[in-house]
Amino acid sequence: MTQGSLFGGADEAAPEVAGDAPLAERMRPRNLDEYVGQHHLVGPSKLIGEMMRGGALQSLILWGPPGTGKTTLARLLAQASQARCIHFSAVMSGVKELRQAVAGARAERGRGGPRPVLFVDEIHRFNKSQQDALLPHVEDGTVTLIGATTENPSFEVIAPLLSRCSVVVLEALSPEDLRALVERALDDGERGLGERGLALASDALEFLLAHAAGDARSALNTLEAAAQLSGDGTIELSQVEEAAQRRALLYDKGGEEHYNVISAFIKSMRGSDPDAAVYWLMRMLEAGEDPRFIARRMVIFASEDIGNADPQALPLAVAARDAFDFVGLPEGRIPLAHAAVYLASALKSNAAYSAMGAAAEDVRRHGALPVPNHLRNAPTRLMKDLGYGEGYEYAHAQADARVGHGHLPERLSGTRYYEPTERGAEAAIRQRLDRSRKGKK
Repeated sequence: MTQGSLFGGADEAAPEVAGDAPLAERMRPRNLDEYVGQHHLVGPSKLIGEMMRGGALQSLILWGPPGTGKTTLARLLAQASQARCIHFSAVMSGVKELRQAVAGARAERGRGGPRPVLFVDEIHRFNKSQQDALLPHVEDGTVTLIGATTENPSFEVIAPLLSRCSVVVLEALSPEDLRALVERALDDGERGLGERGLALASDALEFLLAHAAGDARSALNTLEAAAQLSGDGTIELSQVEEAAQRRALLYDKGGEEHYNVISAFIKSMRGSDPDAAVYWLMRMLEAGEDPRFIARRMVIFASEDIGNADPQALPLAVAARDAFDFVGLPEGRIPLAHAAVYLASALKSNAAYSAMGAAAEDVRRHGALPVPNHLRNAPTRLMKDLGYGEGYEYAHAQADARVGHGHLPERLSGTRYYEPTERGAEAAIRQRLDRSRKGKK
């Protein structure tokens, strides 16, 4: 346990960071203006931003991937509330150390000081009894608890403690956020690498951002190692690769190779080749493609290329997208692979997609054709007198719920947009429609 002021009262300066500390630690934001990312939390009228500006702090669980700013937020919140922050590691400490920290906090409260902030890093490492020991001190206001975790608190934090805290979800940093941090570190002559006058080659920067995968600490640590390899001048791709201990894949997210690889992925699924589909999927993920972009493409594919041949394809693709958002990287790749293999293996039909295109073409060609009278609603006497709704057959009152009239504008009567295939579940749909369409006028 490290018990001390990370950020104290208004008259207390931020702690000095040793010059030989890792670059990620030296570049840790000292105030909200330096904080990058988590715009959904720290912006105007957002929860954390308003806490910092108003100084009214409540107990929180900060949940998010590594390197997204959980510790920094805890420090800035303590600074804003002018409270002493007791940094407590769930990995290194137990109930004995916790009691000592709480005793110190209680004594400080007795002297009239502000309520100390107890920051528990990796709170998911506490077992149930250790979390139980925290509970009364949070409840009686001895400390304000801020817990940080990379694991889902619904499973890792006991319900009584969870109910006394607000759960704040942090997101992996975007490439733009990481770029801003990297460029700041290169320019900052006081805490960063600015005195060396280093530049970062564009392909090296793109690889660094992809390799970091939303983790600011990883990006800055890799940058620092690459800078040590480069000497002075420009940091090249080969030096970032060596620092990351990983080769860059040929994949330009903004250029031709991006479109080549996603095209290969889609065409592999369309061609019912699950082996190729999962290869191209991993090619994109390993190169740093946004997994949500891939998930969106699979949702589209499930409707466009599979459709009613396998009605489970679309809900499975949507579930894979939601599962990725719930789990995050790296395990989130598993449901994406699951979906890619399923979609590639499923029976295919683009009949619904083709129907959409054909119907849209008729809308453009013929404009707003009038709605047939028998399909119009007739809420007033005048509308009934004009024949609105006349001749409409209520399907549920008919044998087999089949009606004899059509539902298209008169000019398009008899037009067929949807022609189901004989594949998978669509074969049964085709049989039902053939029977239903025979009786239509």
